[in-house]
Amino acid sequence: MTSKTLNEEVIRILQTANAVEKAQTAQAVCAAWRAGELANDCTLWHEPADRPARPDAPELISATRMPRRNPSGERGRFALLHSLAHIELNAIDLAFDMVARFGCRQDGVAHPPPPLGFIDDWMRVGDEEAKHFLAVEDRLIALGGHYGDLPAHDGLWEAALETRHHMMARLAIVPLVLEARGLDVTPRMIRRLQGAGDKESVATLEMIYADEKGHVRVGMQWFHWLADLNGETPHEVFHRLVQQYFRGKLKPPFNHEARAEAGLTEIFYLPLSAV
Repeated sequence: MTSKTLNEEVIRILQTANAVEKAQTAQAVCAAWRAGELANDCTLWHEPADRPARPDAPELISATRMPRRNPSGERGRFALLHSLAHIELNAIDLAFDMVARFGCRQDGVAHPPPPLGFIDDWMRVGDEEAKHFLAVEDRLIALGGHYGDLPAHDGLWEAALETRHHMMARLAIVPLVLEARGLDVTPRMIRRLQGAGDKESVATLEMIYADEKGHVRVGMQWFHWLADLNGETPHEVFHRLVQQYFRGKLKPPFNHEARAEAGLTEIFYLPLSAV
């Protein structure tokens, strides 16, 4: 008989402040889940805190106060990778918050909890985000520093706060807007690192890029599932939710090929584009 519940272990990840320890704890919890060592008892379910624990560094500042990065040289590469590490740390918490917040319920009480596949998918996503963070941290160490050495902004978690009571909005904003944006910008980051001759960082970003397509695909799958359950047209409800919960227009250029590979077709995002 299992003595620990999935809910309490996922909340333990969210409440771990040290970034490396959070990622390593995430990997251990995911391994325990795959091995059948954690009970998924919705009668013992507790909602997570609005904000996960965070390390003392980096200093979190508003996006408008973020210093401009020098695009050249080793310091520029470090800043680029540091910003990516911050995104991946947030992505760990976003994946496990999805499990803890929505794995045993949906919006309100109108529907039963999602199928078990929902939890399996987001545990896998969280496991991969932990792998990403640790890989980027290794590159920061190789460049003479660590995550936390530069300031970062809190915009990603602001999106989580605004959608904490709305599962479908969370799916729309996090995987289908924010992670999809990663598919747009990562190839350009890879080319920059290739130009600098940083083969190790290139390999890390190529691994992340491949995995992120799968994360967008998972978001798309469960967004469609909820839309079908609610009798709604997926792209129409997506437009409404993005307009309600996301500030501004979606910014081109879009990586149409990667988005299509992830199941995110143009009918979803082009009508919301800034062009």
